[in-house]
Amino acid sequence: MSYKVEIKPSGHVCEVAPGETVLEAALRQGFAFPYSCRGGSCGSCKGRVITGEVEYVGGKPIALTAKDEKNNIAVFCQARPKSDLVIEMKEIGALKDLVVKVLPCRVAKMEKLAPDVMRLFLKLPQTERMQFVAGQYLDILLRDGRRRSFSFANAPHEGMLELHVRWIENGSFTTHVFTQMKEKDLLRIEGPLGSFFLRDDSNRPVVLVAGGTGFAPMKAIIEQAISVASTREIVLYWGVRHLTSLYLHELAESWKLAHANIRFVPVLSEPKAEDGWQGRTGYVHNAVVEDYADLSGHDVYASGPPAMVDSGREAFFSRGLPEEQFFADAFTFAGEGS
Repeated sequence: MSYKVEIKPSGHVCEVAPGETVLEAALRQGFAFPYSCRGGSCGSCKGRVITGEVEYVGGKPIALTAKDEKNNIAVFCQARPKSDLVIEMKEIGALKDLVVKVLPCRVAKMEKLAPDVMRLFLKLPQTERMQFVAGQYLDILLRDGRRRSFSFANAPHEGMLELHVRWIENGSFTTHVFTQMKEKDLLRIEGPLGSFFLRDDSNRPVVLVAGGTGFAPMKAIIEQAISVASTREIVLYWGVRHLTSLYLHELAESWKLAHANIRFVPVLSEPKAEDGWQGRTGYVHNAVVEDYADLSGHDVYASGPPAMVDSGREAFFSRGLPEEQFFADAFTFAGEGS
């Protein structure tokens, strides 16, 4: 049966159909809930259940902590109502006017940035435009009904859409990108999606923490900040295993050299002897906590594998970061790699 969900403080009411999650119902009815991974890993869609009860058909989400459960916090991308609900969830005004579209596009250019990273430039039809905010993502719609999610790696003012695709072992789509895809190929995409973007209602210094191709949305965020001449302090930590995986290292270094408010800290977890690496080593979230004894006056954005986001969340909170000042985009891989 369907259930009604009243959303506080907005007073909006949405109807949740059988089998739907609270997030799916809210987005279907045009309510701008925060969300990112849609797999229960990032915690972006957490909110409080004031009255009523929810269940998790697929098991307790990774992002749901014991403290959350004690405080009646739910992960709404996985939560299904067992009754009518009253919930507390802050809707995002910056996203309410963005229209999610399904559009055709053409692969305009392909560039191999690393042995396992391909940069795709997608061109939309001349009569179409996809409006998004830096940090969001799109889904590539496959012919068999599956979809694969990739962050926009460019700022919204740029003409083509840029994606960074990492090859995943046994991943049918990413293997197709690396072995069969050609320039001028046609794709269908849906977007913009997600609520990972730099909040402009804060002037606190920003710490961006990227793992692997989690660099893509950070690149978009920084390039957008540069385009509007933002003077807000931004520090980008980018963690990868080997030097070759810092696939746009020189670009990131150029931001630091050209803009006094931007710093860049690359971190290698498994540097090779031939790398001759003299920089930071270890896990990227540990580099952040080594540099900041107190994060209470910062906003932290993390993008990358769920394990990195989850470890970073706990580490940053231990340094005094308030939960509402942490934003995450966890890159989950749907079976054969998304």
